Amino acid sequence: MDAYLLDWVNLLLRWAHVVVAIAWIGSSFYFVFLDNSLTPPQDPDLKAKGVDGELWAVHGGGFYNPQKYFVAPRRIPEHLHWFYWESYWTWLTGFALFTVLYLFRAATFLVDPNVHAWSSAAAIAASLGFLVVFWLVYDGICRVWGQRPGGERIVGIAVAVFVVVASWLACQLFAGRAAFLLVGAMLATAMTANVAHWIIPGQRKVIAQMQAGEPVDPRHGQRAKQRSVHNTYFTLPVLAAMLSNHYGFLYTGPHNWLVLVVMMAAGALIRHSFVARHKALVQQRRVPWEYAVAGTLMLVGLAAWIAPAPAAAPAAAVTFADVQPVIAQRCALCHNEQVVSKNVQLHTPELIRQHAQAIYQQTVAARTMPLNNATQMTEAERALIARWVESGAPP
Repeated sequence: MDAYLLDWVNLLLRWAHVVVAIAWIGSSFYFVFLDNSLTPPQDPDLKAKGVDGELWAVHGGGFYNPQKYFVAPRRIPEHLHWFYWESYWTWLTGFALFTVLYLFRAATFLVDPNVHAWSSAAAIAASLGFLVVFWLVYDGICRVWGQRPGGERIVGIAVAVFVVVASWLACQLFAGRAAFLLVGAMLATAMTANVAHWIIPGQRKVIAQMQAGEPVDPRHGQRAKQRSVHNTYFTLPVLAAMLSNHYGFLYTGPHNWLVLVVMMAAGALIRHSFVARHKALVQQRRVPWEYAVAGTLMLVGLAAWIAPAPAAAPAAAVTFADVQPVIAQRCALCHNEQVVSKNVQLHTPELIRQHAQAIYQQTVAARTMPLNNATQMTEAERALIARWVESGAPP
């Protein structure tokens, strides 16, 4: 596929993925807030109808009064909205984007010979295996322990341990950038599978029982609720993993798997703080902000841990003659007259100077180039480029 056309496909898929993900996460966050903010109804008519909780809210100049029924209403409403397409389209657009960016160019984006030297086909198969195996193991954990007394704590610990193991393994097999993204995709796949295999089917079974005039089994709602709660705790870890591929300082270090685990754990703690806050406000208890504080402190500690070493004493001035051989050896292989990657060419002095700031951003600030450091750019060479650009890119 033409590189320019591929960039357009990448842009449009990413745009669509973000839009539908906002819709899914937004509705998910809203319903978690709603479930934890409901109060018992005071109106006898609502109690008689089977309403278990209600909320009064104001938004956009209007008043809203959402109500939740215990198990189900007595009759099925004529107009019933289902929340599932947001989840399905988020996964479909995300997988399409993963295919275009990583699977089509596995040798460049998935495989890093310095991490694990294997074929593109093996890397593709393993990456798809991560998505499938995580769901099967996670679902098995929930099936075995999820409905037992005190089982939720066991499920939480077991899933957390499995996520840590999967993060470590991904960083031993794939390029750092791909490993982080793959762990996020692994969790996101489980989230969508929860919707497709538990939440929506459970709701359909409830409706089928109502239509048949049978008593409604509350287990369907309980199981759907369990998976919905898991999804809300997965959300911030998934977003952290997805966004990390834009920041090379996160995934290029020797302990990158631990960086990913700490970021995801911090996200889960911060999310728990907001979930607990909803309940605390309704029950008029103290808001447990300590979870958000702990998550924030973890991020601060992580930033301090992976911070670059202090700059050494000012070195001699760097000239273009010092930088040009580095660019020619490390960058021009993919940015030249014949190969115009990302619409950038670096085969002449004029082009190098024109793109000096972009070179700095990609090789020094983000550290995303060279891709997977395929041309083995050294730290000294990155420092050389940094000093050249910071001094005004002199000739």
